[in-house]
Amino acid sequence: MPQLEETSPIILTDDLTKVYMAGRIEVPAVRGISLAVKPGEFVAIVGPSGSGKSTLFYLLGGLTRATRGRVVIDGVDFATLNDSERTRLRKHRIGFVFQKFNLLPTLSAMGNIEIAYAVSGRKEPLDYAYLDHLSDLLSIRGRLKHRPSELSGGEQQRVAIARALVTRPAIVLADEPTGNLDTKNSDAVLNMLQRSNRELGQTVLMITHNPEAAAIASRILYMRDGQIVKEEVGSRSTPNGADSSLAQPSV
Repeated sequence: MPQLEETSPIILTDDLTKVYMAGRIEVPAVRGISLAVKPGEFVAIVGPSGSGKSTLFYLLGGLTRATRGRVVIDGVDFATLNDSERTRLRKHRIGFVFQKFNLLPTLSAMGNIEIAYAVSGRKEPLDYAYLDHLSDLLSIRGRLKHRPSELSGGEQQRVAIARALVTRPAIVLADEPTGNLDTKNSDAVLNMLQRSNRELGQTVLMITHNPEAAAIASRILYMRDGQIVKEEVGSRSTPNGADSSLAQPSV
């Protein structure tokens, strides 16, 4: 884990609350969470289905608005931004990795990565040398001309990670990134997230139901009934005893 300096949190929440309405009935999904994540941390949030962890993920990414409380990303309070400003902040500061990949089916893997970079609003051109490096690490360089339907689930998730990392975001938010993958591909994905944290200095926050996946994080937060109920230090530095190099994924 990179050495952390005494600095302001890159992710901060204060009394964060989200309540959904089911008819006239209030259904609290997140209940008053206050959380601080420093730059360079790798934090895993673990909880069973219905614990509120995915709602917390959407709140932290600015994908849904809080009922009460604050989400502050790199010093900017989401509540002070209009919709276009929220979108701009997400594009510039956050990379998203989802369980369902969300690749555009009509584009090749390369096209999916290129369009993600294009819509990020960055002025500098895409660094293809950096993309080549990511592609080699993720073992997808020979698959970039293929469409999602021609890729395995593991390959699609690795393309989705390349798409998230190619903009060099300060924060990577990953929602159940190994949920649809076998053990070998899961280890490869976890290794890549760990390397993005260690080598690129990116802050990683991963939502998972799997305690073994969470163990690679520097800090593990456990959620139940919309609240963080326990916190502990990650017990392992790499998944399943692997070394820090990217495990060779299956196809």
